[in-house]
Amino acid sequence: MVPSYELDSLRMNIATLLEKRHCNWAELERLCEAMEVSGKTHKAGEQYRGAAGIVRFAALYRGACADLALADAYQLPPSTVTYLHRLVARAHNQLYRSGKFSPVGFFELVFREAPQQIFADSCVRVATIVFFGMFALSMYLGYEQTLFPSFAANVVGQGQLEALESMYEQKISGSLSHYVGMSGFYIMHNTGIGLQCFAYGILLIPCLYLLAYNGVALGTMFGYMARENTVGSDNFFHFVTAHGPFELTAIALSAAAGLRLGVGFFHTEGLTRIDSMRRSAHRSVPIMAAAATLFVLAAFTEGFLSPSSAPYLLKAAWAIMSSALISFYFVVLGFPRARHRLPMQVE
Repeated sequence: MVPSYELDSLRMNIATLLEKRHCNWAELERLCEAMEVSGKTHKAGEQYRGAAGIVRFAALYRGACADLALADAYQLPPSTVTYLHRLVARAHNQLYRSGKFSPVGFFELVFREAPQQIFADSCVRVATIVFFGMFALSMYLGYEQTLFPSFAANVVGQGQLEALESMYEQKISGSLSHYVGMSGFYIMHNTGIGLQCFAYGILLIPCLYLLAYNGVALGTMFGYMARENTVGSDNFFHFVTAHGPFELTAIALSAAAGLRLGVGFFHTEGLTRIDSMRRSAHRSVPIMAAAATLFVLAAFTEGFLSPSSAPYLLKAAWAIMSSALISFYFVVLGFPRARHRLPMQVE
């Protein structure tokens, strides 16, 4: 049995130790307050952004749990024990909070957090530049028959070009049941393209190669079919114009989501590889969600509007409108705003 004077001395030492940790408790309390603010800016959350903030929050939470155990074991003043109980419970609720659906929170996620995160993601920029850059360059080279007469045949193959002309030699038309069936087919087909780009993303170089290859191949076919003497040129653009913006953007975003996982695997920024992958997966979710949404929109457009007998002016207007909506969502809504920074979210 420990003598009472030794127990009192030990209790005083513990009390002195915990007294020095008041600053950590206050910091954890400020962080909990910042995380509890929903949809509002809180200056205390600015310094807790990113991986370093998550690590700091976890360290403060573990420290508070240890302090509570000591305060409870050595029967420190009830006010201290009660305060620590509440602080630990508050931090625990933030660390393991449930994802209850909230219309306001859903709106914030879809129209504020997601576009800003996508806009700021360097992988999205790389994928967009690689894909659309190669697409535009190849389209020009494929179109310029005088300067580069054999470019399209060398890239795509003469047989593929002849098959492309034959496919669009006659106008495309179909019944309503045909359109419904084709929409389902295109959803599966487009999803397969997106998943392929996403899966290769973790390997980085193969993903960039696949992305550049698709950009070159598609751009070359677009440029070749834009030539004046190409058979089926009008029918080709009648079919691809309406759904093109949705589909092409979705391909680039799918590759960007995969690249984000690959960057997290190879560049951990001091975290363990598993934690780095978990963080990258969290950051890639809105990118892949946006890509999936665009693939679905492209599939329905490709199944119903693209093969229909609607005038080309309507299809071109739809393409312009969809391009404007994409630009508004990813550029206007995604552009960073210094006055509306989000508090750190801990998963």
